[in-house]
Amino acid sequence: MGDSTTENPEIHPKFVTGEAGYILEDVPHLSDYIPNLPTYPNPLQDNPAYAVVKQYFVNVDDTVCQKIVVHKDSPRGKHFRRAGPRQRVYFEADDVHACIVTCGGLCPGLNTVIREIVCGLYHMYGVTKILGIDGGYRGFYSRNTIPLTPKVVNDIHKRGGTIIGTSRGGHDTSKIVDNIQDRGINLVFIIGGDGTQKGASVIFEEIKRRGLKVAVAGIPKTIDNDIPVIDKSFGFDTAVEEAQRAINAAHVESVSQENGIGLVKLMGRDSGFIAMYATLASRDVDCCLIPESPFYLEGPGGLFEYIEKRLKENGHMVIVIAEGAGQDVLAKCMEHDASGNKVLQDVGHWLSHKIKDHFTKKHKMTINLKYIDPTYMIRAVPSNASDNVYCTLLAHSAIHGAMAGYTGCITGPVNGRHAYIPFQRVTEIQNKVVITDRMWARLLASTNQPSFMSTQDITEEKKVEEPRPTQLLEGENCQDSKY
Repeated sequence: MGDSTTENPEIHPKFVTGEAGYILEDVPHLSDYIPNLPTYPNPLQDNPAYAVVKQYFVNVDDTVCQKIVVHKDSPRGKHFRRAGPRQRVYFEADDVHACIVTCGGLCPGLNTVIREIVCGLYHMYGVTKILGIDGGYRGFYSRNTIPLTPKVVNDIHKRGGTIIGTSRGGHDTSKIVDNIQDRGINLVFIIGGDGTQKGASVIFEEIKRRGLKVAVAGIPKTIDNDIPVIDKSFGFDTAVEEAQRAINAAHVESVSQENGIGLVKLMGRDSGFIAMYATLASRDVDCCLIPESPFYLEGPGGLFEYIEKRLKENGHMVIVIAEGAGQDVLAKCMEHDASGNKVLQDVGHWLSHKIKDHFTKKHKMTINLKYIDPTYMIRAVPSNASDNVYCTLLAHSAIHGAMAGYTGCITGPVNGRHAYIPFQRVTEIQNKVVITDRMWARLLASTNQPSFMSTQDITEEKKVEEPRPTQLLEGENCQDSKY
């Protein structure tokens, strides 16, 4: 596949290079630190469900390119190992003892991922010993486990939440790995966001240090869609769809009263993807505020001026705000939750009071403002059809990779093809809306809202956010390449 491999002793990336600037950012494998491991034929070749498939297995040298829009003379750029079943596996079904853990906040699709891991292991590979770790990372050493079978998980995809429970924090690496070792677990599936996957990376490193034949597979979960590299996170489509209900309610309320304002707060601590896509899908939104695009209230071009203009033109308006927007103008809050995330203040509640005070006290206008926060309703719903299919693909890709000995990585789609991606690539940065990109421009054109940025601000943003041509060719994050 390539001609050289280099390693950084701190984060242990594996790079394989080839001609024309080809770079494979590879993932760890059990054989990297355990010599002479036996392999076995993949049982899928005898599975009647796969009898009609023309190609059972993914070619060992297949990779997925991170960037697909290139110039004719550009180098081939970064690639990731393609996900899928391999001809040889490193575990026999009878010897496999798998576990699944969910961490962090709720997200549509969690139960679907659990169901498809259990059913995939059972029906594709004949694995019968599968445990659910109760209550997140601390469940490894402080709670009971939940035996999982296809019968137990048969209809859980129809319910929101997670049947095995979740929590934030509780990560004690030594205790977790001790428990994995004591129970004889050799496949670990960890479902969670960037903080969870950082913990998964540490667990993998400890397992590697002890020389254990244990594959650690991460499945990225964040309703905010802020995990980099992958096309999107599961539950995002459902969240955008469910947000439409809140936006529609806000619109109905606003048009039914004089100077009606519907204010909807949506998820998005650091990334405004849900707010942006819900706004574009709705067409009833007059203003969308996200963390990546600072806004100000008073003065020419400010939010109050725009609200006054829209009320005079239409008699009503709908505002969508992401929970992380405007935190810079609120009082600084130094509290953190158990996962280390900064506790945000309720920007929707703050903004609603600011709007009321400004127009009723300064302008003596009658304002009928309705504030809607559907956050926990959206997080708790079951996943829609699109996310259900996506969750199935994620679960199966993780299973195939773990059985084939790949470890220390997450699975997810890169330009529509599922791939195995090293932990460090999805924990080092967050995926954010690029406000100098065409997608944000489409939103501004749709809502006719001001950008709340001066010409100087835009110039500075472009300097920071526009990748150099060489960076693009190497596959750095670029919203236009995905949407």
